[in-house]
Amino acid sequence: MRKTRFVTLLLTAAMVLGLFGCDTSKKNAVKLDPKNPITITVWHYYNGAVMNAFDQQVKAFNETVGLEQGIIVQGSGMGNVSELQSAVLAAARKDVGSREMPNIFASYADTAYAAERMGILADLGQQFSEEELAEYMPGYIEEGRIGDHNELRIFPIAKSTEIFMLNETDWQPFAADTGYTHADLATPESLAEVAKAYYEWTDAKTPDIANDGKAFYGRDAVANMFVIGAKQLGAPIITVDGGTATVVADKGAMRRIWDTYYLPYVSGYFLSAGRYRSDDTKVGEIAAYVGSTSSAMYFPAEVTAGDSTYPVEATILPSPVFVGGAKVMVQQGAGMAVTKSTPEAEYASALFLKWFTDTNVNIQFAAQSGYMPVKKAANDYNAFMAIVAEHGITQDEISRRTLEVAFEAVNKSELYTSRAFNGGTQARSILENLLQNKAVEDRAAVVALLESGSTLDAALADYDNDANFEAWYSALSSALAATLDVE
Repeated sequence: MRKTRFVTLLLTAAMVLGLFGCDTSKKNAVKLDPKNPITITVWHYYNGAVMNAFDQQVKAFNETVGLEQGIIVQGSGMGNVSELQSAVLAAARKDVGSREMPNIFASYADTAYAAERMGILADLGQQFSEEELAEYMPGYIEEGRIGDHNELRIFPIAKSTEIFMLNETDWQPFAADTGYTHADLATPESLAEVAKAYYEWTDAKTPDIANDGKAFYGRDAVANMFVIGAKQLGAPIITVDGGTATVVADKGAMRRIWDTYYLPYVSGYFLSAGRYRSDDTKVGEIAAYVGSTSSAMYFPAEVTAGDSTYPVEATILPSPVFVGGAKVMVQQGAGMAVTKSTPEAEYASALFLKWFTDTNVNIQFAAQSGYMPVKKAANDYNAFMAIVAEHGITQDEISRRTLEVAFEAVNKSELYTSRAFNGGTQARSILENLLQNKAVEDRAAVVALLESGSTLDAALADYDNDANFEAWYSALSSALAATLDVE
């Protein structure tokens, strides 16, 4: 199967070779010499199936377009996202012991913004025509315009959004007894109600043991909950205009997020125990979570709870939208930044990115990695599956269904991501951890009260009140404001 896939990749590469020839979309194109090939280094954070898919594409490029044009691409895994960021910035500063700066590196907006301020990023708008850029999902291109004059510094190669993943096997008996349906999982408000009912339903199964109900739901990327929830409610937390950031953090929007996350969490209806919520699902601690489309491959095929192991089926649903809110979904996934170097290296780097994001090639990468392709033509489920079938790519049912739901939702929603600004990394850390850490700490205190004989209502009295929210909201506003002063 691997050999067959590689042959199809080579054929695809040969087909798209004609798209590039020896020219670019700009006048006065750089000429390369196939007899003296140029080497382009790419740093990324991929691992596992994603790295295998990327390496396979690089090999196909090198043996077709690269061979013809005189380009050799060398990919290097640099650990996780944080380790890659550290390596890139160390190389940019020329720290002692750092490696030579790569030609291309995978980057989220905040890292690229820091690199942009150091003056080391090439303007990819010089390598792509307006007609070429118009083929991509508009939001993906706009996310990469982080230069002082709107220059294109990050190029999209694969993206993801968020979906709701449900353990259908555990859901069915609960739904049969209570009358809840999948439609009740469509908003944060109704999701909190379902989670409360699930806790009470499981608690009732052991009448001789008080307060031993099970949590229903968990969430990866709490920062996304804030960013997207606030945007759905028409009140972005931080606005960025011309590189200047302003904290908004509308109190009404923050209260709705508080009511639908913090209160269910301290009550025991939501939970986060493992590193990811798929880990919690795997051991039966929760039955549902919101996570990235690219993480769907980690949803368990079976659950091990105590001494019991049983197979489970998954249901994939769109990520919840606040009642009365706009249909907004998160746009996420690192792009590729190209460093300033020689005209030949920048041209060769752009040529590789053009090839990699060709609809046919990009769909093959997406299908094997769990990401979504970046061109408009590729973000159609039927077109996507036609190419998957054409190249004999095998997808598991969860991955297939995830992409089907994601494509439908993306094409009916606004995709949104925060614009980069100085202090953006710190601001996201605050959104990720401030409420989450408080929820974990306060839940532990509530559990201690329950174990000492308190009722749940009495144990929650010190947490489910306006004063508690006001104190947290004040801390949030102050912490976010402080990030704007980060140098």
